[in-house]
Amino acid sequence: MPLSLLPPAEQRLREHLTFLYGPQRAAALFPRLVQRLRAFRQRHGPQTPAQRRALTHADALLITYGDQVRQPDEPPLQTLQTFLHRWARGVVNWVHLLPFFPYSSDDGFAVMDYTRVNPAWGTWDHIHALARTFHLMFDAVINHTSSRHPWFQAFLRGDPAYRDFYLTARPDADLSQVVRPRPWPLLTPFDTPRGRVWVWTTFSADQVDLNYHNPEVLLAVLEVLLNYIAHGAAMLRLDAIAYIWKEPGTPCIHLEGAHRLVKLLRAALDLAAPQVLLLTETNVPHAENIAYFGNGYDEAQLVYQFPLPPLVLHTFHTGDATRLRAWATQVRAPSPATTFLNFLASHDGIGVRPVEGLLTRAEIDALVERTLAHGGLVSYRAQSDGSRSVYELNIAYFDALSNPTAGEPLELQVARFVAAHGIMLALVGMPALYVHSLFGSRGDPAAAARTGQPRAINRARFHRATVERELTTRGHRRALVYHGLRRLLQTRARLPAFHPQGQQQVLDAGPGALALLRTPPPGLKARPVLAVHSVRAEPQTLTVPLPPGLSRGLWRDALHPREVSQPQRGGLPMTLAPYQVRWWVLEE
Repeated sequence: MPLSLLPPAEQRLREHLTFLYGPQRAAALFPRLVQRLRAFRQRHGPQTPAQRRALTHADALLITYGDQVRQPDEPPLQTLQTFLHRWARGVVNWVHLLPFFPYSSDDGFAVMDYTRVNPAWGTWDHIHALARTFHLMFDAVINHTSSRHPWFQAFLRGDPAYRDFYLTARPDADLSQVVRPRPWPLLTPFDTPRGRVWVWTTFSADQVDLNYHNPEVLLAVLEVLLNYIAHGAAMLRLDAIAYIWKEPGTPCIHLEGAHRLVKLLRAALDLAAPQVLLLTETNVPHAENIAYFGNGYDEAQLVYQFPLPPLVLHTFHTGDATRLRAWATQVRAPSPATTFLNFLASHDGIGVRPVEGLLTRAEIDALVERTLAHGGLVSYRAQSDGSRSVYELNIAYFDALSNPTAGEPLELQVARFVAAHGIMLALVGMPALYVHSLFGSRGDPAAAARTGQPRAINRARFHRATVERELTTRGHRRALVYHGLRRLLQTRARLPAFHPQGQQQVLDAGPGALALLRTPPPGLKARPVLAVHSVRAEPQTLTVPLPPGLSRGLWRDALHPREVSQPQRGGLPMTLAPYQVRWWVLEE
């Protein structure tokens, strides 16, 4: 059939296949791929092609490991489901389950079997039970597999079906331009019946890179993703997607092939499961990161807001919102079909590459020094000249904001932490909270020392009885943080002006505060919200300028409903306590 006669999603599929594999192979691949997608849709897809998942102001996501909460004699996934039903239901409505498959290293990101739940944690039935309460995001760890994955074991045996499943290179190949996220060797030797081969290992010797130049790899991986959707995935996180397409002699990051693969997956899901969202994970400078939106309709629906964690950290360290305000002024999603995933902490560290060009070298160095002073660690990446540079800060976000040994009052530390999250929740996008943030954890430096992995400092697991005792103890850090964040999240969910596709205007409240005017997207009638966040430990009295059309009327603080203010001389006057969050709503 001529390309012009195909439905739009199928046209895009054919175009991307042709770009990646050439006209001849694309012609053979296309019917195989479309047949699989149509069959899946008949079994699992929505009833109409237009049925898509629309995010709203009520959407918020929790990032957690499947074995995050443990209890004797019970599968961790069952314990997690019970724990989240009590503590997270009504606070968030999405859960990002970090890789819950059998794995050999990297806390799950070296997957040994894409089709099974880690038997030490539970079964697919436990995943399905969690999906009855929360929308689920699964990790698509598809740049690489574990070296113990059956596909790689077949590759090592010389099985012809898997001979080209993994990317290899000559040990003397010129790979000097390759951008690396890690400081160790890029190629790892393995012995096979045809002799020693050098396999591309971008992240570690145990994480072997798939070869997408072989279209059979694409088809196999697509089956994996469709299986995830069949088991309840409402969003797929494309892990390390920027590195997925390699060409020797290039930087091997952000190549057009990588973008085409994401676009191909988007077109495939538009055909088979249009209700499923794609999120790209690209811990890189802002302009490179947002390139994964494509034209706003053909690539990812969401990208991480990677500059936010280090920018917020800089803001609270300095008590000056100038840098954050300048960046936020420029933040725009390219279309009503896209938005950002806002976060401050995750299972990874705080990346510093995303603030290249946003903070000066001296300001980045200050973040590093403060991290080390607060008991954190620093991870590095390899440069093409053989040197290394800072890649991320490894520290719990609570500790990053407040020195554990400084002797500050706990209430002030909690207020600072909650205010930082208030900014994250108010910015345009969908908010995501790491489990250790929602439940007020400090770092675990002993785990990093024991494992030799800097990221382990922020990956401790909970004993259910202990963490619940702390959450119910009046005045405990966990209880103070949890209740402070829950209040913000539940208030946000009642305010349509915080819609992820709404409008955002950054107002000048001076260096000591960040002020955002949020209004709903066109067609959604709701009152505007003026979100003001103190970034200083001292009280402030200020007046936030308002646009002319909003310089009249009564404004009420949604977080403190008895507090009201009226504009004076074109601005809204207010007093801010140390690290106070005020979300003012214009009364009708």
